Parts: sequence; C-alpha cells; structure tokens
Amino acid sequence: QVHLVESGGGVVQAGGSLRLSCAASGSIARIHVVDWYRQAPGTEREVVASLASDSRAKYAEGVKGRFTISRDNAKNTAYLQMNNLKPEDTGIYHCNVFPDPLSGDYWGPGTQVTVSS
Repeated sequence: QVHLVESGGGVVQAGGSLRLSCAASGSIARIHVVDWYRQAPGTEREVVASLASDSRAKYAEGVKGRFTISRDNAKNTAYLQMNNLKPEDTGIYHCNVFPDPLSGDYWGPGTQVTVSS
C-alpha cells in the first residue's frame, strides 16, 4: 500500500507563488510517474502537469510557462512549483502516483489553493 500526502496549499494573491509537495510513503521504491490534478468548485478534476519516468514533463495549456513539475526520488516526493498564480488556478490539487509500470495508481487527499484577485 502507498500513502500520499499533499502539502503547500494556501491563500495567495494573484501573481504570487506556491510550491506544492506530494510525499509518498509505504510500499514504494520510487515515484515512476506522477500527475498533478486540479478540481475547481463545480468542475471535473483535470490534469495540470505530468512527469513521466524518463523525466519528460507535460503541462495543460493554461499553466504552461507558470507551473513546473519535478520529483526527488531520494525523498519519494513530487513537487509542483506554481508561479504567477491566477484566480482561475483556485481549486483542490491532488497528486496521482504510479509507483512502477505494473502497479495501480494512488491518490492523495488534496491540498486547497485559493488565489484572490
């Protein structure tokens, strides 16, 4: 079993920055693939950033140039650096992790990000 905990959310003014963390523990040797999702009130959960096992990153169109996804395998922790935040970035951010190519994925409970205008 793998346990994920996100942290780093909060309330920030537009133009500000936050760094989210996703700490993995339990039966996990490394983070193979990680995605960050955002769920705004009344909307579907959407992926905002993905990091493949070969370190190739992909971003949703609305966050390109502002968000950076990364991971530290020594700490089994993934990050999402968010700069120049906008009110539309408000939502609950969840990390989704695949510990290896053959396993299922795991979700964290999420961390709230609120961007005021």
